[in-house]
Amino acid sequence: MFLMDLLVSRCSRGVPEDVAAAARAEGMDPARMARLVAAGRIVIPVNPNRKHQQCAIGEGCTVKVNVNVGTSGTRCDAAMEEKKAQAALDNGADALMDLSTGGDLVAIRKKMLALDTTVGTVPVYEAVRRAGNAADVDADLLFKIIREHCQQGVDFLTLHCGVNRQALAALRSDPRLMGVVSRGGSFHCAMMMQRDEENPLYAEYDYLLEILAEYDVTVSLGDGMRPGCLQDAEKLAKSVEYITLGTLAKQAQAKSVQRMIEGPGHMPLDQIGYNVRMIKEITDHAPLYLLGPLVTDIAPGYDHVVAAIGGATACLNGADFLCMVSPSEHLALPDVADIIEGTRVAKIAAHVGDTVRKHEGWRMDREVQMAEARHELDWDEQFRLALYGDHARKIHERDGETETCSMCGDLCAVKMVNELFGTAGKGKGKKTGK
Repeated sequence: MFLMDLLVSRCSRGVPEDVAAAARAEGMDPARMARLVAAGRIVIPVNPNRKHQQCAIGEGCTVKVNVNVGTSGTRCDAAMEEKKAQAALDNGADALMDLSTGGDLVAIRKKMLALDTTVGTVPVYEAVRRAGNAADVDADLLFKIIREHCQQGVDFLTLHCGVNRQALAALRSDPRLMGVVSRGGSFHCAMMMQRDEENPLYAEYDYLLEILAEYDVTVSLGDGMRPGCLQDAEKLAKSVEYITLGTLAKQAQAKSVQRMIEGPGHMPLDQIGYNVRMIKEITDHAPLYLLGPLVTDIAPGYDHVVAAIGGATACLNGADFLCMVSPSEHLALPDVADIIEGTRVAKIAAHVGDTVRKHEGWRMDREVQMAEARHELDWDEQFRLALYGDHARKIHERDGETETCSMCGDLCAVKMVNELFGTAGKGKGKKTGK
């Protein structure tokens, strides 16, 4: 078997040009980024079989946003998934995951891989479709599909290696209200229980790492035991999985295979901080990729907002990569409008995370310039600086062109104080370092 010169290994010897380019995009010293990639604290998922815009994830990088797209057995419209993927990229997504489970999965994935972005998949979904049910998925089929995804050019794979017999025993000894809500996690539970065998991704983890190293593909160690409601947040299974993922993360790093960690699911707001910090410590500060966390279970239709609250809190404590949650989470397959709204809210949460990940990050130029533009009542500048300026402009102009916003009108506090103190125009030109 031919093993390529892996990115982690190359970074241990110097600064590869592709890493230097990623560092420049992040405003980071290239030598520092190379050291962090070599240490496993940053990943740059790029399958050498496919060239695309890079996405550096981890310590010192801006928070990145992934958007899930893909067909289902109920709604299978490949053209619609393409539109959703493009809408996500147009609204700031840094990566896509194709979670398709209906239709021609290889052809759909090929279309996603044609886009200029980082792409991930969950191979066990395709394995279950090919086998007919989870119980009939064996190691040979699963590893065959994993290899096919690598060959096709996928950059990172979510693999539920930590859903093993020990985690299953924890689930049984400390039952949860929602059981297992991870689709991949439930498939592996079914495989273990009905075949009376260990999860092959855990039992044959060294072989899995060989496949990933052959193609320099990043493993995203999936959170198959994540809690699916607040009531399950303190149950044992997730913590058992955390510890297993810590061991697996170290083994991947020893083999120079890039890895991320996924977690931690639904949980109360005050539990996010120590869960994120615990995962980081257990996994040697591997980049952390999470959906949410969702901090309440009673806001269906607004779960994108719920996830943004949890996501920003997670970033405050060290999370690196947010997975978009759409307004249709728990309700339906997202449509294009859901993808746009979910992506925008996730990007806002990521930006909030960026304001606190660096010392006084909230003093970044863009934040200062927005304050100055508001002080000057400079609407064009405000819309230019806004994350989604076109949307802001439409709201402002719905009551016609006004010097102030139509809420305050002639009682605008900013205008009044500027006139009292003669401060109009005083805020122009102030700059701070990034």
